[in-house]
Amino acid sequence: MSTTTRWWWVRHAPVEAGGLIYGQDDLAADCSDTAPFRWLAGVLPRNAVWIVTHLQRTRQTAEAIHAHWSDSGEPGLARPHVESNFAEQHFGDWQGRSFAELEEIRDGEWHRFWLAPADTRPPGGESFAEVVSRVARSVGRLSAEHAGRDIVTIAHGGSIRAAVALALDLDPENALALAVDNCSLTRLDHIAGAAGSHAPQGADSWRVSQLNLGHRVNR
Repeated sequence: MSTTTRWWWVRHAPVEAGGLIYGQDDLAADCSDTAPFRWLAGVLPRNAVWIVTHLQRTRQTAEAIHAHWSDSGEPGLARPHVESNFAEQHFGDWQGRSFAELEEIRDGEWHRFWLAPADTRPPGGESFAEVVSRVARSVGRLSAEHAGRDIVTIAHGGSIRAAVALALDLDPENALALAVDNCSLTRLDHIAGAAGSHAPQGADSWRVSQLNLGHRVNR
């Protein structure tokens, strides 16, 4: 008997970073365009576990979605679970600096980053491969804790790429080629138990139902 846990990944609303690398800098989201939130409110499941990260832009995005439910008399956002392991990649000393500035400095790690971006750790930060590892740990734990449920996670481009890498067993380097737009929806189904003929009996597997889906496709 298999159990399917449905992960609904939403990238936060846009932020204004002035062209700087922001990573885990805690910038506010721009929620002025209400169309994406209205669309998300119409497609996301109501009775779900909600997860945000410790960065305010994810909470603000979740609240903007729930505002459209509140307009119809449904409850607003209560207390979502905060999962720091789903935060954006930490770019360490590079955060708050422009690409041009780092190019001028000609730091060795900066050049290695463009040769092997998934495995290079920025000074004081983490590599994308490390993001994949921390996301995988929490996905496994939460899939077991909320087996059979819908889990709506408002996260970041890096952590959503990491989740897709987990689902498709992608090399972290290849996962960096995935596009994850602001306010886009990615749906990944975790299937525990009898996964089918392509997997051993009792093994877990994944199904990718939607990838980087945005509200404009429905216009």
